[in-house]
Amino acid sequence: MPLAAALGLVLLLSLLCAVALGATGIGGAQVLRLLWAGLTGGTVPARDGAAYTIVWEIRLPRVVLGAVVGAGLASVGVAVQAMVRNALADPFVLGISSGAAVGANAVILLGAFAGLGVWALSVSAFGSALAAMALVYAVARTPSGLTPLRLILTGTALAYGFEALTTVMVFGAARGEAARSAMMWLLGSLGGATWAQVPIAAVTVTLGWAWLRRRAEALNALAMGDETAAALGVRPATLRRELFLVTAAVTGTVVAVSGAIGFVGLMVPHLVRMVVGADHRRVLVLAPLAGAVLLVWADLLSRLLLAPAELPVGVVTAVVGVPAFLLLMRRGGHAFGGR
Repeated sequence: MPLAAALGLVLLLSLLCAVALGATGIGGAQVLRLLWAGLTGGTVPARDGAAYTIVWEIRLPRVVLGAVVGAGLASVGVAVQAMVRNALADPFVLGISSGAAVGANAVILLGAFAGLGVWALSVSAFGSALAAMALVYAVARTPSGLTPLRLILTGTALAYGFEALTTVMVFGAARGEAARSAMMWLLGSLGGATWAQVPIAAVTVTLGWAWLRRRAEALNALAMGDETAAALGVRPATLRRELFLVTAAVTGTVVAVSGAIGFVGLMVPHLVRMVVGADHRRVLVLAPLAGAVLLVWADLLSRLLLAPAELPVGVVTAVVGVPAFLLLMRRGGHAFGGR
């Protein structure tokens, strides 16, 4: 589809801009030369050694991971809104990100799992996200399966409980710097991105997106209501359970490497639907690309606005997302509850 190709080109240009810009500016031509040298194994002149390190070891993994996380959050946002049939739903409505925060802050503030080294934060966050997923599923499940209302109520209630645990840990932290690191993670940050994190996140997001894309027609049916879905040959309870597992796995993975970055999964699906309609076969093609572009630029702004210091990227997505979403709501009419 032409729009997908255009968004793909915008994403590629966004990636190049994000690698070139920063506290230390690097020219576009030099970035392309260094990227080509890295990809082909070419020789890098000694004078470009520092720039090569900045491009390949610091900025590129961060930018690529940002694109992967943005694509994952947008894809899951589409799925969750169809699963619970709620326009306000996003990847974090199930309480999984709040559960991941408990594990992450146990590492940052209490030194848990120190033996895992650099993997401690990601492993702990993902493990606690899975535990939160299991708890939400166990509480929300009924003999007839998962219902949208029970999922939302259970996820919201347990999220408050997880956030209370996190708050207790933050206020009980002995070191102020540890509390600051915890707050950065809670608001989302890609500052700790490494190449080691990229493959795991990319594979999980790609597999999750591929499954959602394959089930796009079933999502169309589910979005119209359980009765309509059943009449069209879709088993709502089974599909909702599968959606819950897929969205939980993707959300847990991206939150483990980036923290809780809000508003991407809420705003991007609505934005895409306003452009191409509600057909999930088209929405699930464009939403990941749009989410990736949005988060790449949000992360770039988080690096530039207070350089050399950084803002949490979740602050930038909220500052940009709130007015944009309100504008969409004003112009969207009936799609947002108006007439």
